[in-house]
Amino acid sequence: MFESFNALLVEKLGPLGPVFALLALGLLLVLAVIPTLLKKQHDPLEKLRQQRAAMTGKTEGAALRTKSSADKLEKYAHFLEPQSVEEMSAARLKMLRAGYRSKNAVRTYHFAKLALGIGALILGLAYTLLLKSQRGDIPTQTMILYTIMPAAFGYYLPQYWVQRRLQTRQQEIVAGFADALDLMLVCVEAGQSLDQSINRVAQEMRAGYPALADEFEQVSQEVKAGKERVQVLKDLSERVGVADVSSFVTTLVQSATFGTSISEALRVYSAEMRDKRVMRAEEKANVLPTKLTLGTMMFTLPPLMLILIGPSIYSIATQLGGR
Repeated sequence: MFESFNALLVEKLGPLGPVFALLALGLLLVLAVIPTLLKKQHDPLEKLRQQRAAMTGKTEGAALRTKSSADKLEKYAHFLEPQSVEEMSAARLKMLRAGYRSKNAVRTYHFAKLALGIGALILGLAYTLLLKSQRGDIPTQTMILYTIMPAAFGYYLPQYWVQRRLQTRQQEIVAGFADALDLMLVCVEAGQSLDQSINRVAQEMRAGYPALADEFEQVSQEVKAGKERVQVLKDLSERVGVADVSSFVTTLVQSATFGTSISEALRVYSAEMRDKRVMRAEEKANVLPTKLTLGTMMFTLPPLMLILIGPSIYSIATQLGGR
């Protein structure tokens, strides 16, 4: 089918017929997207904002928060952001777990996917044209591969980056959580409150585990702002997405609900975290010989067989050649 379609394009449009067809397809896609980009959805709260501004005597230029450069994508928000509440909440949670806390993080993420995809598509198309002019005749499958593969790579690169950053950040939080609990236990037993202990842990853990320090600092700031501590801890558990932190939050919530000693709960849970850290280290140590087996077989066994059997093979080949 590709060959017949390619032959038809070459017959009708010349040697560069497939390239012209790809350019026309890309132009049609761009023209189809432009009306969606330019269409501005009506905000039902805009009329209420205007009435409130008129009552208070404030104009739009007297806003309390200045617009940043990321707000330039505001008019494309309906195109760059998921429209359903579930998808938008999942996207925001993913960006928070990756460490991107800006309100425009989801919008910037989708814009990066679109921009890199289109840019890579243009580069792939330019490379295909250059290759076409040098070699003269290129199969249609090769042209499609050189054009589509860079676009797919550019489109999925931000997704891979965010996922990789999310995993790295969670690993850092797991690695430093046991030390943070020990420090929090020391602070609580020294007479500090839980809020003061969290704030002190955020300051002390900044050098070694900045991701964990950021999470504890946000908890401290939200509590200072007047938010309920139980809800703040639950938000921490959801925002981090680590099982150890979720168990820690459950322990603190139960301790606050039933009125038990926080220091005793921290002592038991910190001991459990230390045991889990030792178990994880032992697990990695036990898996290491299995991982080394394949490398040992690949890089040790072939040279050894060559040394042992090589002279015999050479002697047999020499005798057969002499006959």
